[in-house]
Amino acid sequence: MRPLASRMSVMTGEGALSVYGHAKELERQGRSIIHLELGEPDFHPAAPVNEALKLAIDQGKDRYCAIAGVPALREALAVYLRETRNITISPGSVVIAPGCKIALFMAMMALIDPGDEVLYPDPGFPGYASITLGLGGVAVPFTLAERNQLQPDPDEIAPKITPRTKIIITNSPGNPTGTVYADQVQRHIAELAVKHDLLVLSDEIYARIIYGGTYHSMLSYRGMPARTVLLDGFSKSFAMTGWRLGYAVAPAHIVEALELLVMNTYTSVAEFSQYGAIEALRDREGATDRMVGEFAKRREQFISDLNRVPGFRCLPPEGAFYAWVNIEDTGLSSEELCRIMLEEAGVAAIPGAAFGEAGTHFVRFSFASSMVTLKEAVERIQRVATAWQHAPVSR
Repeated sequence: MRPLASRMSVMTGEGALSVYGHAKELERQGRSIIHLELGEPDFHPAAPVNEALKLAIDQGKDRYCAIAGVPALREALAVYLRETRNITISPGSVVIAPGCKIALFMAMMALIDPGDEVLYPDPGFPGYASITLGLGGVAVPFTLAERNQLQPDPDEIAPKITPRTKIIITNSPGNPTGTVYADQVQRHIAELAVKHDLLVLSDEIYARIIYGGTYHSMLSYRGMPARTVLLDGFSKSFAMTGWRLGYAVAPAHIVEALELLVMNTYTSVAEFSQYGAIEALRDREGATDRMVGEFAKRREQFISDLNRVPGFRCLPPEGAFYAWVNIEDTGLSSEELCRIMLEEAGVAAIPGAAFGEAGTHFVRFSFASSMVTLKEAVERIQRVATAWQHAPVSR
């Protein structure tokens, strides 16, 4: 039998989905599992969003449509980004995709040639390195370290830029750390991009989920609109995970490339779902702000509770809905600790190494679950903590 393409040997999966699969198997065996592994809000779209979707179907909006997205949605996104991120874009710079991951994949496919180097955050979303390698690129990590409050360090990034560097990926707020990049950090990254003529992929999927302060999009910095692809979607900020709706905002020449990729792949995103998305952007009932307010309460309580677990240490995330917990003082590997939590306590979480080498001594929990569920999860973890309370600490 002929072999698979060589790219398949260098691409990786997602730790969250593999843990989820194991957890679901335990549930099928009758075990009670608390799922804190997936980044999925326990909210649902506001009623007007669902009603707009149903109306669109009733009106026959179930046909092929414009490959870059229905004009009304692209126009609504231009308004939305001006109102929520203080950036001005043209509706023509928007390309709608069936999920933010596909928008990311297409952008990287349009930009990366074999041998191109891509700088990306570590720990970070696993797809950054995986897609880079699958396209023949060279994935070059920069570290989000506790000593820097999990912020990127431009002084570390600068020496890693070579003549082959083409792209810097930024992710603010970040997965898995919840880091909101400081203004001065982003400004410095923008300056490096301009100085070295680099492109920036700015993953802003969690931009609406922040806990204080003002959010700064990479597009807001001098020289960046001409070299930045902004990536975002509806899964996190609007609790529309199963709708599979994302988008890219890009310079004109990159939009042309993305449209060509759309023609060669999915043709167009489902028309009726795009009309639901327009209503989500209007958010007449303030659903997003209410959801973020609830996440803020969970964040405060959950981080406090986790920091009382022996061997756990967690900085409060500035955005997103993840707790990034340093477990080095437990003396166990993150893989072994997650196995104990899942198999003995029924709590599913992700070993930090799934997000890169810098995550080796960490575990990621999602707090996109109810306060009651989160409290029970910590109680279960406390009951099995004897497994590591007296373990020797390895440094």
